[in-house]
Amino acid sequence: MTTRRRGRPRTNLAKSEVGLKTRIEDRSAIIGVVGLGYVGLPLAVEFAEAGLQTIGVDISEEKVRSLSAGKNYIQDLDNTRVRELVRSKKTLSATTDWSRLAECDVIYICVPTPFTPNKDPDISHIEDATKRVAATLRKGQLVILKSTTFPGTTEKYVKPILDGTGLICGKEYFLAFSPERIDPGNQVWTTKNTPVVVGGVTKACLDLAVAVNGIVIANVVPVSTPAVAEMEKLLENIFRSVNIALVNELAQLCDRIGVNIWEVVQAASTKPFGFMPFYPGPGIGGHCILIDPYYLSWMAREVDFVTNFITLAAEVNESMPFYVRSMIEREIAKQPVRLKDARILLLGMAFKKDVDDLRHSPALKVAELMVDDGIENISYYDPYIPHVDVRGRRLESRKSLTPGFIARHHVVVITTDHSAFDIDFICKHARVVIDTRNATRNVKNTRKNIVLLGEGK
Repeated sequence: MTTRRRGRPRTNLAKSEVGLKTRIEDRSAIIGVVGLGYVGLPLAVEFAEAGLQTIGVDISEEKVRSLSAGKNYIQDLDNTRVRELVRSKKTLSATTDWSRLAECDVIYICVPTPFTPNKDPDISHIEDATKRVAATLRKGQLVILKSTTFPGTTEKYVKPILDGTGLICGKEYFLAFSPERIDPGNQVWTTKNTPVVVGGVTKACLDLAVAVNGIVIANVVPVSTPAVAEMEKLLENIFRSVNIALVNELAQLCDRIGVNIWEVVQAASTKPFGFMPFYPGPGIGGHCILIDPYYLSWMAREVDFVTNFITLAAEVNESMPFYVRSMIEREIAKQPVRLKDARILLLGMAFKKDVDDLRHSPALKVAELMVDDGIENISYYDPYIPHVDVRGRRLESRKSLTPGFIARHHVVVITTDHSAFDIDFICKHARVVIDTRNATRNVKNTRKNIVLLGEGK
């Protein structure tokens, strides 16, 4: 077999590559997953179900204890499925012992990539995980980074740490980037059936990464370099960020000119080509869409380029909780109550519908802004989020909604449109409902007490 890399013929596959490829093909390879969160645990479950011994490593003793006891803590995974893999098939295990990575043939790094208070990337989790992987790195191992990050991370930050072991990338160990595509709450597109992109540092790295991903993922898409894979992940999320910002800005305009943005989007959606509907809301949350524009803008500054358009879109989205605050305070001003004495009920604290994910939730930001303005009487109801911390105050979710509890609040705000909410019941008993999600579109009673974001009235 002869392949080419950078103009030099490869007449023989490296012994490490042959050995690892054989273990992948006969499914005797041991899989390691660093980080057992929303990305790592579903991936570990897929490999374990495929019959490969899978070792999950995490710094959280609580997660490891739960998983070792067969207890699932990820909403999108089936509890029975996880319990059986841990207890019966014995193909899935969890540990806080990083030295066990030495047993693994393939190691996935699935750790968080937040940003600093100044909106600069924080890849310290990636660097720390890589150093721990390097501590036990041996010949014949493949390392795949899955954490969302800026172009160049794999080759400029991860590779030098691994190269520090003295092993040669592409010959003795192998390195690739394959971004996660997890959509919390999505029961249609899962880890198994969502296509993934893979970029390897060398051709051998790419071939091995494609092969191992192909065991559990139906469609693996190879690209030329890790940087392409890193950039395409940012494109996916920035595409959403920019288009959401567009409708968020139009929603504010429609409020001023008396046009309903929701009806506008619905009408535009009848066009069978050249249009994709996006919807306004109280802001964006989750891990990727909020953070990724800033990762790219930071990297762009290194090459003297300013991402004006992308950064502006991110700023528009981040301004939406402030716009919702103004809507709330406007409705309070219409009632015989002082601002600091007003009672506010927020419906939904998770960042999106029907999930238990609080990361960067716009609802939480709205609550914080209310506290900043001196409003002390804030309640919330979210069947997925039992409690939250708001500016140092612990708030407990209401266990259920009653007519009297709803009616005692001056303003009820639908910040997350969970399916569990009885919207007709809520609107019937509320004094004023501020709807930031168009959840009230099908209410049966009068809409006189409903204020819809972007409705234009």
